[in-house]
Parts: sequence; C-alpha cells; structure tokens
Amino acid sequence: MTAIALSPPRRAWLSVARQELRDLWLGGRALGLLLAFSLLLSAMTYLTATNSLLNFLEQRESANLTLQIGVAVGALLVLLTTADAISGERERGTLESLLLAPVHRVDLVAGKGISALSIWLAAFAIATPYVWFLGRGVGIVGVALAAGFAVGTLLALFLAGLGLLVSSLSRSNRVSLSASLFLLLALFAPTQLPAGAQQGWAGDLFIRIDPFSAGLHYLGKVVVDGHSTGQDISWLASPIIAAIAAVLLALSAARFVTLRGGGPS
Repeated sequence: MTAIALSPPRRAWLSVARQELRDLWLGGRALGLLLAFSLLLSAMTYLTATNSLLNFLEQRESANLTLQIGVAVGALLVLLTTADAISGERERGTLESLLLAPVHRVDLVAGKGISALSIWLAAFAIATPYVWFLGRGVGIVGVALAAGFAVGTLLALFLAGLGLLVSSLSRSNRVSLSASLFLLLALFAPTQLPAGAQQGWAGDLFIRIDPFSAGLHYLGKVVVDGHSTGQDISWLASPIIAAIAAVLLALSAARFVTLRGGGPS
C-alpha cells in the first residue's frame, strides 16, 4: 500500500478506503477475482438454461441456485480480500509505515473493510443479469434480487469482519488465509446436511444459528416457495447478529494490530 494522504483526522478512514480502493482495483487483484466469479456463474447458467425440460418450479430452483452461488461466492471474495488486509501488509513489510502514519488503527481497519466490500457490490452487479435470465419467465427477478442483495450484504459484512479479525491477529499471511478458509468451510458445513437431518426442532435450530445456512434458507423460501420478503424475516436474525458481532470484534481487535501479530502484547 502506498502512503496515505490525510485531510481532517476525523475522515482518516475515508482516506484509507480511497487508497485501498485504488490499490485493489487499479492493481488488478479485484478484476482477476471477478473474472473467475463471472466464469463460474456463466458455467452454472449455461448448464441450467440448456435443460429444455425446465418447468415453472424448476426455473425458480435454477434462479435460486444461481443466486445462492452468487451470494456465497461474492461474500467469499470479501473474505479472501480482508484475510490479506493486515497480515499481507505485515508480511510484505509495509505495515510499519502504515502504523507510523497519523491514522488511528481503527480507521485503518475500517478503511480496508470498506474497500473489500466493494468487491461484493461488483459481484452482485455481475450476478444480476444471470438471475434475470433464469428468472424472467416466472416473475421473481425483483424479489429475488432484493432478497439476494440483503442476504449477501449481511454475509459480506460478516466475512469482512471475520477476515479482518483473523488478519489482525495472525502472524503470517498463510496463517490468516488458512484460518479464514477453515472457518468458512465450518460455516458452510450445515448447508450440506441432508434434508432428514434438518427436520425437528434441533435441526431447525442448528440451521437458524448458522448465518450462512439461515441466509441461504431464507433465499430459498423467497425464490422457490414464493414467500414475501417479510414472511420469513426471522431467518435473517443470525446473519444480522453475526454481521454486527464480526464488525465490532474486528474494530476492537484493530487496537492490538502490531508488526508481529498474535494479539495484544
């Protein structure tokens, strides 16, 4: 990261965000990630659209599958970016200059988080025409995109906070990326449970407390089952709580960002 030019101190986070946005987009890292993302969505859309046996329900399921992949992978791109945010600077030897700059460490972490969230917004914009193409014949495009944006934003905030927290405390970039991906796999695991394991109060509770499972389940209710966006709003409780908690923890951990990592000394 290049040197940060600050205006008023109270707007230091905005200066950091602007510089990080330039590095992320002009450096080509974001474009490479989004190219892979668009190729994945193109392949999924082609496989579903070429099935000539699609009926009304299957079109909904195809649009839901593409939307869920767009939301999940878009949030994953945010995690990959934030997991490198602090530990990457530490490993490249550029963190010292940032810590010596007249920028509060909370502003530094907040600016990096805001920059990473721009990848989610770009990923959602890329996913929009794919969802429209698959769902245009059954009248679900508007509600699907609204629900997808809400769920994706919550999950992106959650993973941004999680990635920044892990990156702030990790001693190396490898540790940060490995730990972040391990946590992500653990969060995704409940979404792969068989339908039978999701029955009953225990299965329902297990799905509800996992932010990814709850968010994707909510999308299924809206897109496939045709429910209104407010009918199953309780499923968003876990993503909302997780997003708030992760962001607050990341900002709190920012006070302990050091050249060595590993938490407060």
